[in-house]
Amino acid sequence: MKNPASISLARSRPVASVTLAMLLFGFLGMVRDPAPSGLPGSQARNPQQIAILHWYAANQTTAFAVGSRPQGVAFDGANIWVTSFLSNTVTKLRASDGFNLGTFAVGSFSGSVAFDGANIWVANAGSDNVTKLRASDGFNLGTFAAGTIPEGVAFDGANIWVANEGSESVSKLRASDGVTLGTFVVGTSPFGVAFDGANIWVANRDSNNVTKLRASDGSTLGTFVVGSSPQYVAFDGANIWVTNYDSNTVSKLRASDGVTLGTFAVGTGPEGVAFDGANIWVANEDSSNVTKLRASDGSTLGTFVGSIPYGVAFDGANIWVTNVNSAKVSKL
Repeated sequence: MKNPASISLARSRPVASVTLAMLLFGFLGMVRDPAPSGLPGSQARNPQQIAILHWYAANQTTAFAVGSRPQGVAFDGANIWVTSFLSNTVTKLRASDGFNLGTFAVGSFSGSVAFDGANIWVANAGSDNVTKLRASDGFNLGTFAAGTIPEGVAFDGANIWVANEGSESVSKLRASDGVTLGTFVVGTSPFGVAFDGANIWVANRDSNNVTKLRASDGSTLGTFVVGSSPQYVAFDGANIWVTNYDSNTVSKLRASDGVTLGTFAVGTGPEGVAFDGANIWVANEDSSNVTKLRASDGSTLGTFVGSIPYGVAFDGANIWVTNVNSAKVSKL
């Protein structure tokens, strides 16, 4: 077993009413904030952000205590789940106010986390397995073997995909019962993994590329070069974004064919990445900040302070960032 430091760490009047409602919803979905004084230019806001008056650029003061060395973070529709690498636990926080709803034991050196619509899946890098917790109450529904040093985890609508850093493969597990449906070879040291609606994308950290697999059968559809030491992957509805730890950049690839659409500078040592419906957020571990990029063109919209930030997730209104050094998760 590797030591902790070496394991990388959404007919008449009735018809008219419905039409008006649809028009209003469409309008709200495109509303742009009024760019309050002192903030960068206007940015798209979705209906939920508008509902809670989320006009500010980012809140840099709100943070909630979790376990030691928090890494992965995921949203289940109402709550935020945070893995703690050294505590071997996952913490459940109410997204609305950060209230701690429970802390649950998982495997050794827990890292990435994913939600399957009913349950939470945690990759345990130190115990070569994944833990399945019932999201409603954190009850442990099972622990299932994966490959060596499982790191990334993603849900494809029916199955769980796990990137096994130590065995250069990804495992496909049936979400209903954890049965292994296949193990597929990818690049060297696979780390982050994401689903684009039809395919699985895997960041291969030591081969500086990403592999695209057909989710239905695991067939390799392509391998695409990105920056140095790619870590995590996110899908924006049309494109794949990859953080390149040693290049201090993120790569944007067209999901349909893997063509590189751009490479954008961020902070030092980018790790986690998330899409908020309009923008890409990147946690820069080594420069202790978070970069916000406009997804359409990669323009930098802001840089926000962190404390060795690692994982990133979006809850429909706010961005959540795990801070490795402070044993806290920030709500921006």
